[in-house]
Amino acid sequence: MEKTVCELFAGVGGFRCGLNDITSADDYNKKEKWETVWFSQWEPAEKKTQYAHACYVYHFGSCYDIDGNDTTNYDIEEVDKCKIPDFNLLVGGFPCQDYSVASTLSTSKGLEGKKGILWWSIRETLEAKQPPFVLLENVDRLLKSPAKQRGRDFGIILACFRDEGYTVEWRVINAADYGYQQRRRRVFIFAYKNDTKYAVRMAGKDKDCFSASDIISSEGFFAKAFPIETFDDKRIVAKELPYGLGDLSEHFVFCFENAGVMMDGVAYTVKTSPKYDGERRTLGGLMDEGDVAEEYFIPEDRLYYTVPEATHSDETGGRLSSEARHTWQYIKGAKKYYRKASNGHEYVYSEGPVPMIDESDKPARTMLTSEGNFSRTTHIVRDKQTGRIRLLTPEETERIQGFPTNHTKYCLVDGEVVQMPGKKRRFMMGNALVVDLIKDMEKVLSDIFEEE
Repeated sequence: MEKTVCELFAGVGGFRCGLNDITSADDYNKKEKWETVWFSQWEPAEKKTQYAHACYVYHFGSCYDIDGNDTTNYDIEEVDKCKIPDFNLLVGGFPCQDYSVASTLSTSKGLEGKKGILWWSIRETLEAKQPPFVLLENVDRLLKSPAKQRGRDFGIILACFRDEGYTVEWRVINAADYGYQQRRRRVFIFAYKNDTKYAVRMAGKDKDCFSASDIISSEGFFAKAFPIETFDDKRIVAKELPYGLGDLSEHFVFCFENAGVMMDGVAYTVKTSPKYDGERRTLGGLMDEGDVAEEYFIPEDRLYYTVPEATHSDETGGRLSSEARHTWQYIKGAKKYYRKASNGHEYVYSEGPVPMIDESDKPARTMLTSEGNFSRTTHIVRDKQTGRIRLLTPEETERIQGFPTNHTKYCLVDGEVVQMPGKKRRFMMGNALVVDLIKDMEKVLSDIFEEE
C-alpha cells in the first residue's frame, strides 16, 4: 500500500516530522518515506499572519486539491472534502471540544454536527475519502468529557468510526513514561477499515481469534509501539455503543479507561500501566550549554518578593502590593485571599504551590500555549552557563517536543522568508505533539502498510 498521507490540523508539521524521521535541518531535503498529498492548517485567532501554516509551507511547500487549488489555509469546515486527493492515512491533532450533535435523530444518517466543532470535519473527511487508516491525537480528558456526561464525546467519536466501517484502538500515552523529555499525556486513536488485511488479522478471520485483551496487551498497534504491564483480563469492561448518534449524544455515559479497542460497535476498555526500562531523557539534557540572550533572563526584582525560601502567601489579612504579586515566587507559590462570587458572597480562595524552578534532572512538565508568559505553568530554569534564572528559549521548547532545533524560526509569508516572533514560536510548541512518539508509531505503521 502506498504511504500517502492527509494531515489535518497540521500545526507546524509534527506528524510529518515524526512519520519521516525529520530530526535535523539536513532532513528537510531528504526524500520523505510518507508522501503528504494534502494538509490543512488554519488558525481562526490569527487575524494577520497564519504563522503555523507559513512555517509548514516554508519547510514542506504547499499542496493542491484535485482541481489544482491551494485550500490548505482555508477554514477546514469550508473545504469540500471530496476535492482532497486520495490518501491511505489520515492524521491530525484535533481540538478537544464539546462533540454533542445538533439534534436528536433515530439514526446517524443526515446528522449534522454543531458549527465550529472540528470533529465533524474529520467525520466528513472519513465519509468522503474512506481512508484505510487513521491516526489522531487529543488531550486525555477527551475520554472523560463532558464533566456532566462522562464518556459521551469519545462515545460519539467511536460510533462515527463504527458507522463508517472502522475498528478503533486507543491509548493514553505519557511521553515521559517511555523515556522522552516531557511529561505530556495525550490520547492517541488508531482506526482501520474492517476490510484491511490488518483488520482481518486483528479480528482473527484468517486464524485463531484475537480477543480484545490480546489486541490491547500484545497484538495491537499501540501494544507493539508502547509495551504495557500484564493485566487481569477480568478487569476489561465492555460497552455496546447505541445506534443513532442523537440518542448517544443525549444519554450515553461510560467510563473509558486509558486503553481499549472498539470492534463491531462494542468498546472494550481497561486501565493499563507502561512497561519501559530504557534510557530516560531530561530537561537539562536539552538546554543550551552556551550563551543565552539577555531577554530570556528574569530580573532579580521579578523573582522574589520576600525570602527565597518562602513558598506560601496568606493575604486574608490584606493583599500584597502589585509589585509583590508580579513576582514568580508569588505566582508559583501557594496563596490564600478573599474573593467575591457573582452573587456578592465573599469566600477564601486558595491554591497550592508548584515548583518555582524546574528541575533539570527530570523530564519537562507539559508545555502549554502560554509558555514564556508570566504564568504558573511557564517553565523557568537555571541557566547552565551562568546559574541565573531564565525562561526557556524557543529552541529549547522545540527540543522538548522533539522537533529539529529552529524548526519554527522561519516562515514563508507572501513569498517572502520572515522570522516567526519568539512568543509565537513558544505558542506553536505548546500546541504541538511529541514528535518522538510518532516516530515510534511509524515503525509499526510501516510494517502494517507493507503487508497491505
